[in-house]
Amino acid sequence: MDFFGRAEEIGLLRKIRETARSRARFTVVTGRRRIGKTALLRRALDDGKTPYLHLPVTRQPEKTLCAEFQEEAERVLHLGILGTATRFADLFSHVMEASKKATFTVVLDEFQEFDRIDPAVYGQMAAVWDRDHEESRINLVVCGSVNRMMSKIFFDEGEPLYGRTTGHVALEPFRTSELKTILSSARPRWKPDDLLSLWTVSGGIARYVDMMVSEGAVTRDGMLDAIFARGSAYLAEGRAILAEEFGPDYGTYFAILASIAAGATRSSELKAAVGTDVNGFLTKLEKQYSLVSKKQPVFGKETSKDCHYRIDDCFFRFWFRFVFKNRGLLELERFDRMRELAARDFDTFSGYALERYFLWKFRETTDYTRMGSWWDRKGENEIDLVCEDEFANRLDFFEIKRNPARFDRRALETKAAAFFAKNPDKRGRKVSFGGLSLRDL
Repeated sequence: MDFFGRAEEIGLLRKIRETARSRARFTVVTGRRRIGKTALLRRALDDGKTPYLHLPVTRQPEKTLCAEFQEEAERVLHLGILGTATRFADLFSHVMEASKKATFTVVLDEFQEFDRIDPAVYGQMAAVWDRDHEESRINLVVCGSVNRMMSKIFFDEGEPLYGRTTGHVALEPFRTSELKTILSSARPRWKPDDLLSLWTVSGGIARYVDMMVSEGAVTRDGMLDAIFARGSAYLAEGRAILAEEFGPDYGTYFAILASIAAGATRSSELKAAVGTDVNGFLTKLEKQYSLVSKKQPVFGKETSKDCHYRIDDCFFRFWFRFVFKNRGLLELERFDRMRELAARDFDTFSGYALERYFLWKFRETTDYTRMGSWWDRKGENEIDLVCEDEFANRLDFFEIKRNPARFDRRALETKAAAFFAKNPDKRGRKVSFGGLSLRDL
């Protein structure tokens, strides 16, 4: 698949590089695995404007890793290092010294792997940076794929590298407009259901979008065929990514995520489904791993206990619902049966993905200042999307259905009345009611 989108991120990274011509920059790039961090950095910075040194941190002895790094540093930066650097801190010191005379970019990829090689590296790097950065013109970029580790290394007070960085780029999934462009390049006459299907199975994550497009799987049937096929890389993805993130407790985390994907969204429902107290796990899934969100009715009080847990990442939601849940069939290699179950439930399952799509689209294309779902405590009234434009003093209420014929304006107005009864401070706003469906993608 060709490189698409990321114009804003590319512009920002190049601007940072220009700033480094006069003073050192230390940028952290974060984003979940497979989102395209390495490809973005190469696209933005490996363009011949300044020397570009890309060093992937792989899990091997520090001496071996440094030998590889030194060879690459001498090739790209023409450093005349005497002897052999066996400690990363020594090599980094040479690089920082060289950056006092010339500007260049150094990317340390999968930076969190130093924690397994030698955690002392972080403190040693901090000491070298503190000593040399004021005279340096280095454009230092570090990125990593294990979210909890990257957050700990750079954003936890007390950690050696805390407060050293000068910028942070958080890479998100493709924008909805970018996803449309990608699909159009592969299938110019795509249908709305094709776009929703691509969003549902990929969540806009570059690796999975590329997986579908490269195989020509650009219709719903084509995507299901590609996913549930012998040798499909998609089937192993969830476990490959998250088992390392979760460590020895991954079984409990997986059970919770599978239950959420299957429709259990309250903590009491999840406790019953998993068979153990889940509150601590849910807190980590939300705060540490950013895999679930605790949803409260929009405009509700933060202290409200009326909350639902959702998996916002569409890929993980699909994987846990149709791959992990059916792991027995996977072990038996009954890919045909797994595909049949996914096809049977796809319309219903993709409903929440459709809601997420419009949230992402409206973030990009509207002036709304606040958006979210709303429901009452008894569950009698629920509104798919309530959007507020504070500047225009307006509230827009939307019902989201795959089929536009199912939109019921009168029912939506009744639910809005219940909303205003619970939120009297919102009365007096200009109000509109509408339906959103596949044709509005």
